[in-house]
Amino acid sequence: MSNHKIVFYGSEKSETEQFTLNLFANIHNNIYICINSGINEEPDFICLDKNTAIKLSRVLKCEISKLD
Repeated sequence: MSNHKIVFYGSEKSETEQFTLNLFANIHNNIYICINSGINEEPDFICLDKNTAIKLSRVLKCEISKLD
């Protein structure tokens, strides 16, 4: 398993630039997604198994294709 973490930041237009979305594979072979809005002390997170992460990827690509 690769040892890396990917961080995305909110958009300027939505005024969420301080928000972060952290993404990495954890030791249980799940995809860990964490959203930190800076509002709560503890960030919100979810762990997805491989099949669910693949489905999320497909749905996200579909929704992106609907944007202008």
